[in-house]
Amino acid sequence: MLLLTTLSSIAYYAILKLNPSSIYVGALMISPALASFITLKIRKRPILNLPWNLKELKYLKLSFFTPILYVSIAYVLIWLFGFGDILNSERILQWSSELGMDSSNQTIVIIVMVFLLLTVGVIKNLGSTLGEEIGWRGFLIFELRKVMSFKAVAIVSGTIWAVWHYPIINLMYGRSDTLLLHMSAFTIMIIGISVILAYYTFKSNSLWPAALYHSVHNIYIQKICTPLTITNDTTTVWIDEYGFMIPIITTIFAVYFWKKAEKEHL
Repeated sequence: MLLLTTLSSIAYYAILKLNPSSIYVGALMISPALASFITLKIRKRPILNLPWNLKELKYLKLSFFTPILYVSIAYVLIWLFGFGDILNSERILQWSSELGMDSSNQTIVIIVMVFLLLTVGVIKNLGSTLGEEIGWRGFLIFELRKVMSFKAVAIVSGTIWAVWHYPIINLMYGRSDTLLLHMSAFTIMIIGISVILAYYTFKSNSLWPAALYHSVHNIYIQKICTPLTITNDTTTVWIDEYGFMIPIITTIFAVYFWKKAEKEHL
């Protein structure tokens, strides 16, 4: 934890004080992996002992579609309850320009962009999410599992993961009255996701499903569903990773995986 705190603090300082910030966000996201590698080196344990192999591809498929399912449910509810409206025309115009396509056929533009984001975009983003998941799921949860139950591993690792993000959330919302609301929503979501990720990681004995899951989760929310949503006065309370709709749905999913892990004596 000392190594992680040190490396993350350096990256956070760069994000807050230096420009451009995007490269420093990348440095932040690989800090869990670097901390894990250094720890293994200090303990004279080979890096190859991390769960790099993947024997069953079904866990990659499940990790791809699970975040798409719960995020879709969350955003459909947001649109149905009027917490935001669907099809932001400005975003579609931007997409059509990026794709070099005629903006008059919005359906085709959306289909092509969503397909590209969920394939090319997810693969490009894997480099960043892998940096986190080598640390969180590749190293941390296996170390915790030596002394904790599955439930405790999910909660502890999720809490650490959430707190690690707090400086970023403070940077985004620190000047608003809703900072605690967004931190609370994000923490609930992250702990819920940690249950699911711990399940897939232990079942597959591999860090790759978690890395793919993390990438799909980020891309589908940040690049597709949120940009396509037209905001209103109530949107910020419900939308994205920092509103409450996704945390509610992920909690329901987490309960399912929690019980599934219990039945399977994971």
